[in-house]
Amino acid sequence: MKSKKSQATAKSERSNVKFIMWRKKVDNSLLRYGTDIPRWTAKLWEIDKYFPDKNGFLRKTDPESHVLINFLKQDFDNNHLTSSLPKKRANKVHRLFFSDELIENLRNSFVMSHMRNIESALQGDVGNIEKEIPFWEFLDIEFDYISKKFIFTDHYKQEPTFPLLFNNLSGSPSMKIIEDQILNKKKFRIHKQDWKTRENLNLEIGAFNVVYTLLDENNKSIYVGEAKDLKKRLLQNYKSIPKWTHYRYDALPKDVSDDVRVAIERMVIRGLASLLKNKSQITTKDISNYKLTNDKIDK
Repeated sequence: MKSKKSQATAKSERSNVKFIMWRKKVDNSLLRYGTDIPRWTAKLWEIDKYFPDKNGFLRKTDPESHVLINFLKQDFDNNHLTSSLPKKRANKVHRLFFSDELIENLRNSFVMSHMRNIESALQGDVGNIEKEIPFWEFLDIEFDYISKKFIFTDHYKQEPTFPLLFNNLSGSPSMKIIEDQILNKKKFRIHKQDWKTRENLNLEIGAFNVVYTLLDENNKSIYVGEAKDLKKRLLQNYKSIPKWTHYRYDALPKDVSDDVRVAIERMVIRGLASLLKNKSQITTKDISNYKLTNDKIDK
C-alpha cells in the first residue's frame, strides 16, 4: 500500500519530460510580457548556439529571434527570444517575449495568478503581492532543440477560490479592459468573445456597447444585432430567431457612439447577407445551409 507521501509525489511529478526542463514560477512578468531565462538554463539549452546574436544582441526585429511555443498542444507564433548586454548586469541576458495570444491562454490557464497579477497592478505594484496573497503556480518549460521550439506545460495550478466567478471574469470585456490598462494598450481595441450557450447569459459580465450574433443550431438560423447592454437586450423575445441556442459578441470601446455601433452592426449584417440566404433578396454565395433571419438589410 502506497503512503500518502508517495501518492502526493506521484501526482506532483511528471514522467513525460523529453528535453531539459526549467520549472518556472508563474509571476507577473510571465502574464504580462514573457520571462527572463536564467544563465544556467540558457547554458544547458545552448541558447547562443540556436539563437546566435551579433555582438551580444539579438532583437525582436531580427528574424533569428522568432520562435514557436507549444502550450496545451497548440503552437503559438509571433514569440521572440532576445539577448542583450545591459549596463547594470555582469552577463548577457536572454528573454522570451510571448505573443498576445499566448499570454491570453496563459492567463486563462493560471487564473489565480492572473487575478493576483491584476491586484498587483491595481495597487501600483507596491509591496510584495506574493506575501500578501501567498500561493504558487508553476509552468514547466522545455526547449526542443530538434524543432527549435519551446514546450510549455502547466505543471501545478491553484484551484480558483470562487470558480464560477473566475471562469466568467476570465476573458470578459471588463477584465480585458483592465488588462489593457496594465499593459498600457491605448489603441482602439474591440474585445471579441467566443460562442456561449444560452444558459450562460445570466452569468455574463461587462457586455456593454456590443455587436452580437445569435445562432439557432436546430433551425440553422443566424441573427445579428447591437445593444448598449447585451444581457438586458437578449432577455427580450426575438420574433426573427425565437429559439436561439448560442450567442457571441464583440465589445466596442465605451466611447464609441450609438451611431457608430449601429453602423458596424449594419455592415456585419450586409456582409453575412452576401454569404447566406436572407430575407431581402441580396445576391448571396449561399455558402452554408444556415440562413440570415434579420428583417432589415441594407441594399
